[in-house]
Parts: sequence; structure tokens; C-alpha cells
Amino acid sequence: MKNRLKDRIALVTGASSGIGEATALALAEQGAKVAIAARRKDRLDLLAAKLAGLGAEPLVLVADLALEAEAQRIVKETEAHYGRLDILVNNAGVMYLEPVAEADLGRWRHMLQLNVLSLIASTQAALAGMRVRRDGHVVNISSVAGRVANPNAAAYAATKFGVVGFSESLRREVYKDNIRVSVIEPGMVDTELRDHVGHEASRRAVNARAGEMRQLQAEDIADTILFCVTRPDYVCINEVLLRPTDQER
Repeated sequence: MKNRLKDRIALVTGASSGIGEATALALAEQGAKVAIAARRKDRLDLLAAKLAGLGAEPLVLVADLALEAEAQRIVKETEAHYGRLDILVNNAGVMYLEPVAEADLGRWRHMLQLNVLSLIASTQAALAGMRVRRDGHVVNISSVAGRVANPNAAAYAATKFGVVGFSESLRREVYKDNIRVSVIEPGMVDTELRDHVGHEASRRAVNARAGEMRQLQAEDIADTILFCVTRPDYVCINEVLLRPTDQER
């Protein structure tokens, strides 16, 4: 089926690569108009050209989403440009892995701001319009690390457990406004995420683990998001946990 999202307006954060890029394309292929946000303008411009070819009328939003004001600005600019925002995909995030005893708290602070506070800020900015229209869908990207806390991933797990908890609380606050909330929890995905790991031993370990399995692809997560946002409006997919077949935990 095509055009399941015809005339719908979407905003995807962290759209310059990986899951965000794949999601923006998947939404566009189903007829959505898509705003894309990230720091790397060159990557966003390349994606925008692909989206334009799909008729998505893309809006490029260059933003440092670790800043709450920026996370709110992109929502307001999307609404100003298109007239409303129907689907918000909070995908932007980083993964810093290291033992607690050796942790760089500056890195961890940045991760908390980007993975949790930015997501909350964008969501908060989108709620007013969605409530007025009694229509909207917020999709938050968590991780299997939001279910299972492994060594060397204490702060990352804290952020992703936080996303899961926030999403469920939000759902219970807004369901009567006909606003849907979905949280997606992927296992190991073949993206740039592991490149952010600054602790060498932890980076080697997670890359070795990834090399032992057939990883999920960004398009697999995009397909999952697309499934969630194309259900009839009386159906809300609350939570999806997906792992590579080869991944135990």
C-alpha cells in the first residue's frame, strides 16, 4: 500500500544518518511531508534532495539538539512551515560506554541532555498543537539498553530506561487527547552510534560483540516506526523491542 501517510507532517531528529535518515525516507515514501533535524547540514542537504525526489517537500533544520531551546525551536519551525506537526520521531542520541569508575562526566552530561532532555523538550513543544487538533503521534527511540543494563553502559542505560519511563508516563497523560506514543527499543544496529564511544576498551568490546552477529539495519527500525504510525487511529503500538536473531541480551 502506498500513500498511507499522505498529507501527514513529520519531524525526524538525528536525521543525518542511520535510523533517522532511513526513517525520513520511509515516511516520505508513504506520502508524508518531512522535516529533518541534525547538526550536519551537508548530510541533511543530501537527504533533502532524496526526499524532494519523493515529493516530501523537506524542511532542513540545522540544530544542536543537546540544547533544550534548539529542541523546542525545530518543532516551532516545523509547525510554522507546514502549519502543523502530526508525527514527531525523537531519534537523536549518542552512546558513550565506559566503566562508572572511569567515567567522563562531561560526556555523560552531554548524553543525558541529548538522549533525554532534548527528547522531552521537543515532545513538550509539540503537545500544544497536537492537543488542539486531538491528533498526533510521538515516537521515541530507546534501546534494548532500556530493558537490560550491562556493565560499562550505566549512563547509557539510565538514559534509555528514562526514555521508556517517560514514554509510558506521557502516554497515560495524553491518550484522552487522541495522541499516541510509541517507544522503539532496538538491539544491535549497524549505524554510526558506536563511533561515539570514547573509551577505547569499551569501544573494542562493543565492536567485537557486534561483529559476532547479523546486526539489524537502519531500514529495519524505519519499517518498525512506519508500522506504528500507519495503524488506524484507535490503535496505539505502545512499545516494540526488537533484537537481531543472533543477540542474546
